[in-house]
Amino acid sequence: MKEGIIMKIKSAVVNELNAPYVLEDLTISEMREDEILVKIVASGMCHSDDFVRSKQTMYTFPIVLGHEGSGIVEKVGSAVHGFEAGDHVVLSFEYCGHCDSCLTGVPASCDDWGTLNERGRRADETYYFHREDGSPVSNYFSQSSFSTYTLARERNLTKVTKDVDLRLVGPLGCGFMTGSGTVLNGLKPAPGSSIAVFGTGAVGLAAMMAAKIAGCTKIIGIDIHDNRLETAKELGATHVINSKTADVHEEINKLTNGKGVNYTVDTTGVPPVIRTAIEVLAKGGVTAPVGGTSKPVELNTFMDLAAQNKAIQGVLMGKSIPQLSIPQLIEFFEAGSFAFDKLVHFYKFEDINQAAADSLSGKVVKPVLIMDEEYAPGQ
Repeated sequence: MKEGIIMKIKSAVVNELNAPYVLEDLTISEMREDEILVKIVASGMCHSDDFVRSKQTMYTFPIVLGHEGSGIVEKVGSAVHGFEAGDHVVLSFEYCGHCDSCLTGVPASCDDWGTLNERGRRADETYYFHREDGSPVSNYFSQSSFSTYTLARERNLTKVTKDVDLRLVGPLGCGFMTGSGTVLNGLKPAPGSSIAVFGTGAVGLAAMMAAKIAGCTKIIGIDIHDNRLETAKELGATHVINSKTADVHEEINKLTNGKGVNYTVDTTGVPPVIRTAIEVLAKGGVTAPVGGTSKPVELNTFMDLAAQNKAIQGVLMGKSIPQLSIPQLIEFFEAGSFAFDKLVHFYKFEDINQAAADSLSGKVVKPVLIMDEEYAPGQ
């Protein structure tokens, strides 16, 4: 690619609220000196993508979504260090690297999070994507991985070895990192402790696998789908509860001799479920509500929390540093203790709407779109 050429790419565009994905030919702007051009091999689909597509948020339409990308570096800007053409990478969120949160190892709390990940364009108001008529299309998570190519920055990228299958690892940039990090970096359960995870989607199942890695000896998976609960048992749950057919409070009391569990994770974002996740805690227990929701939860802070020394732990993006957490999860995977490949289902890029529908229905835990069908591991 010659310097200065504005590339033509294919992207999945959402044109308005509640609209389907439409594959369109867009142009991607000239790469800046601090940017990196990445050829996307594959991208996971996350419920956050559908949340933006179906809810009124700060993002503006039209927009190219996608934030669990993996690919190959095509070209790097002159101010970029640590990456070169041909590097294999996983994409995640961007962070500034110099605010108090970033410097203390919590980049998901970056002071510039909104500007970097939610603005939809560069700080100078220019856009990354345009239609052929010149009209702009918004960027998402400083990544927009539902595209054949994208522009990113150094802190969006984590380098992986070329023997790693890029078709698998994109979801490590958000969903699987969020679930595992909630346990490993947020709750930090002591070996031998107990945990209940509400919701057995990608985030919840990752949390359960992480709980097993952390040494929890009682790992309870809770859902309304028996097939998901069977998967939970395969991946580390010691017990499962179908909350449609059983009383969660009674079952957890039976399993813990009436004491409750030390930790809970809610991935559903459903207010009554969040309350249950607090109520089933043992004295001194901690809950992490990580499911996205726009609805409030009513609590009596003294009776529900203080009187029993219970706590709510806020955990965004698993409190992860992607450049540390993603390689760690790959090591766990290669050691056989983080089998996220069992949750992945591949789709052709043009089948993106079917992939989204299968994700929302619960038919598939983690859809992954393949943009580069010629890719093979080790290239």
